[in-house]
Formats: sequence, structure tokens, C-alpha cells
Amino acid sequence: MRTIKLIFCGLFLLVVCYWYAAAQPSATTLFEGARLIVGDGSAPIENSAFLVENNRFGTIGRKGQLQLPPGAVRVDLTGKTVMPAIVNAHNHLGWAIIKTGEIEKDTYSRENLIDHLRRSAYYGIGAVMNFGTDPGDVAFQIRAETIPDAALLRTAGRGMALPNAGPGAAYWKPVAYGVTTEAEARKAVQELAAKKVDIVKIWVDDRNGTVKKLPPPLYRAIIDEAHKHNLRAAAHIFYLEDAKDLLRAGIDGFTHGVRDRDVDDEFIRLIQMRRNVFVTPNLPDRGATAEDFVLMSDTVPPSEVKRLRDAQMKRSPEDEKRARAFFDLQSRNLAKLNAAGVRIALGTDSGTTVGWDTHQELTDMAASGMTPSQVIVAATKTAAEVLKLDRLGTVAAGKSADFIVLDANPLDNINNTRRIAKVYLRGKELNRQAMRASWIGARRIAQ
Repeated sequence: MRTIKLIFCGLFLLVVCYWYAAAQPSATTLFEGARLIVGDGSAPIENSAFLVENNRFGTIGRKGQLQLPPGAVRVDLTGKTVMPAIVNAHNHLGWAIIKTGEIEKDTYSRENLIDHLRRSAYYGIGAVMNFGTDPGDVAFQIRAETIPDAALLRTAGRGMALPNAGPGAAYWKPVAYGVTTEAEARKAVQELAAKKVDIVKIWVDDRNGTVKKLPPPLYRAIIDEAHKHNLRAAAHIFYLEDAKDLLRAGIDGFTHGVRDRDVDDEFIRLIQMRRNVFVTPNLPDRGATAEDFVLMSDTVPPSEVKRLRDAQMKRSPEDEKRARAFFDLQSRNLAKLNAAGVRIALGTDSGTTVGWDTHQELTDMAASGMTPSQVIVAATKTAAEVLKLDRLGTVAAGKSADFIVLDANPLDNINNTRRIAKVYLRGKELNRQAMRASWIGARRIAQ
């Protein structure tokens, strides 16, 4: 009798489990009909089909090749283009300007950082790297979490420079380590290693002669100590000669291109000798276009859009000429790096603008001679590799289902990355309409 009861109980549990599983929403979705840009530079898959199972990409092929699994949902994307979610490898998020009346106060907080990660996600960004301006432990705590409807975060923690020679914004100066000796520099790296930073950041720039640059003995010690802890080191640079010496010292990446002159053959040879060195060009502002103002209007209050538009209208012809010359110099340098096969990753250096300017950077990279396909690879596959996010960057089986659905093909015109129909992060579609409604009219000036 006892055996019969056990058998009956077992059968009852199986029936309950089967009923429960059948009652749950499907964990599998079949997407069909879109042009699929994988993100690795290969030709797109026309009239594609791909499965998303348990928040990851499953089988990928063409429409008609994949059968709808039992209980799965079918999504028709005919006429759309799908590409991987963007990865932004250079940011300074978490800081915001709180305005009360005529008083403005700079703040860094968990609330601000999550808000910026959500704004990034709205524009199709799946992950970001905060590069050296994260005080305290907030960024590390958020890095360990998966925030709903938000980009993933990676962080360099606190970067290093001479005292008060870090980022120019006043509220960031206390964040960077101010090191003056090799012992202090190595100790700072050791502290960062204990926090398990994703990379070590240094500033080697005199800020147009306003501060002293981090000297070679100190940055060599930092790079050496980082490598001892299996960490990479990346440098903010301005001058060509500094960039050359940093390459000789073993630097792993540059968070800006050379900005004082055209790069020469010696620099190209040095960087080609270190194939894993990456560059996030962060091309300078040429001024927002009418299309840029439309793009930012999704997340920026109308009053702030008007302020930015008015400020741009007041730029003098001399200012415009200087801005154009500064852009053209860095654009030429990017074209040379791209032709030389250097690893180029998308980075915007974002701090006061979040998300929309990523698409502005894509436009600028294409204007510098990169093909739309090369720009997309830089913004997806290469940037994910730089951040060591092996589950992001391409549409491939087993990777996180982070992708953008576009109304037009960015391989025809890179500006079509702005024509976003849907964004999926970790297999879930963002409610972009609700997100947009929550931002418009907000008092915080934190695009």
C-alpha cells in the first residue's frame, strides 16, 4: 500500500509540474523576416530567422529553415533590420546637474548612474564602460547587478594623474588618484586590483598647459603594476609624442586619438607592433544637426533642447572654423588608424550627454572614412571584446539576446541606426514609450 501511495504522489507531482510549465509564458521566441547584421563584418542574412531561448540567441538561419517550437511565439520583422546592441567603451556616467531655481549642483549617485544606464539602453546600448571617474563603491555594486531596462556597467574605478590633474570638470578632480611617486602609483593600482576593476585608467595630458602631465616614470610604474595584476592600462592622451612613449611602455589602449598633429609612420609602426592595443577615437563636436536635435528630443526636456540649439546658434564663425579644424585633424588620424588595421572601438566620452550622442559618434566615424560595416563592428564586436564581454557584441547562438530592430538599413546609411523600432536587452523588449514619457519634462539636466 505504501508503494502505491508513493507512485500516486509521484504521478500527481508530475501532472502539477506539467500544468505549471504549460501555464507559464513561453521562454522561446522566433523572429522572422528581418535583414540580420551579425556584427562581425560578414554579409547580412537577408530574410533571416533566429530563435531567442531563455534570454539567449538560439539557432540562426533564414526564414523557412527554422520551425516554430511548440509553445513558442512568432514575431514578424519583415522589412526591418536587426543588429547587435551597441557597446560604448568610454563613458563618465553617474554625474548630473541638479537645478533648483538658479542654483546648479553637481552630484554623483546610484540614482543618477542607473538613470544614465537606462537612457543608454533606450538608444540601443547594451553595455558601457565608465572610465576612471567613479568615486566610492556605487559603480562596483551596480556592475554586480542586472538592472532591468538598463545597460550593463563596467568600470575603471578611479583613474590616476598628478594631483588635481585629472578630468577638467571640477566635480571629478577629487575622484582621480593624485600620485607623485612610483610607490604611490603602485599602491593605487593595488587598491584598484583589490576592487577588481575592469581596466586601469591614466591621464597623460597637460590640459592645454593648465596642469602638469603624468611623467613617464610614474605611468611606466602604473602600467607595469597593472600587468602584474593581470590588468590592462589605458591612457587619456593628447600629444603624439606621449602616445609613442606610452606604446613603448606597454600601454593597452588609448581613450582618445592623437589630437595635436597628424600621426606619423613611426606611430603607425609602433601601434601595429601591438595588435591588441585599442583606440576609442571620441571624435570632437562638429555641432549638432537638425537630426541630432530630433534624436535627443526623446529623452531631453524641450527647454533643454532649446537651450542647446540656441547656444549652437550663437557660435561665432571663428568658433566654427576652429571646431572644424580640430575635427578634421582627428578624422584624418582615425582614417589612418583604420587603414592600418588598428583595433577601433566605439567610445563617446559621455558625461553630460547620454545615449543619443552615441549615434552622433557613429555618424562621425563614417564621415572619417570608415564604412558603415566597419563602424558597426567597432560599436559592437570590437567594443564588446575591449570590455571583455564575451556574451555581447554579435548575434550568435549562446550569446545574450541584446539587439536593436531598425526601420532602415544602416549598411546603406549609418544614420539609420537612429531609426529604432525596438530594443531588446537580455531577450526582453524595452517599453521605450513609457521610458520616453518618464523623461520628458524632467527637471534634471542629465541627458
